[in-house]
Amino acid sequence: MGIFGRKDDETATATGTAVNPDLAALTGDYTIDPAHSTLGFVARHAMVTNVKGSFLDFTGTLHLDGADPAASTATLDVVMESIDTGNADRDGHLKSADFFKTDEFPTMTFRSTKAEALGGDDYRITGDLSILGTTKPLTIDLEFNGAAKDPFGNERVGFEGKAEILRSEWGLTWNAALETGGVLVSDKIKLNFDISAIKQA
Repeated sequence: MGIFGRKDDETATATGTAVNPDLAALTGDYTIDPAHSTLGFVARHAMVTNVKGSFLDFTGTLHLDGADPAASTATLDVVMESIDTGNADRDGHLKSADFFKTDEFPTMTFRSTKAEALGGDDYRITGDLSILGTTKPLTIDLEFNGAAKDPFGNERVGFEGKAEILRSEWGLTWNAALETGGVLVSDKIKLNFDISAIKQA
């Protein structure tokens, strides 16, 4: 089921361009629910394994437009002190001047600049990602997981997203050489998003 239309819906045209009335009703402003959302990342460590982490403190908004997907927007503000990889020493290093310099740059932000419907449940959002005072474009591929009303009467939508960045492009260049060749921390970082958002009245 796509958020703005689906080819197998009985109200759709032969080309699948009609908007499902139920899905069009999702149009509106949403607040990301951090208690039921995850902002995760994966880095290659010592060339042989993956280290996973997440940010525990963040806020964000979505505006969904069922009639015009390109008019949809998203914002995200992440508290960098909330980084969590399951190891206190590693988290402390990531907060230090070697990496995120959280005392000087306490937040990471994302502001969308473009939204696209790719067909079916697939979407793509492009925007500006700011880390360490550097702003670069980021493209996130999204899958719409559906909509539901929870037991408390909240209207929710869910998305899963993924992206990849080269951390060096944002000035995150610290590394250490390995005796066997290669480096301790990969430049490429995989980003994973699991988002639940609540519609505002």
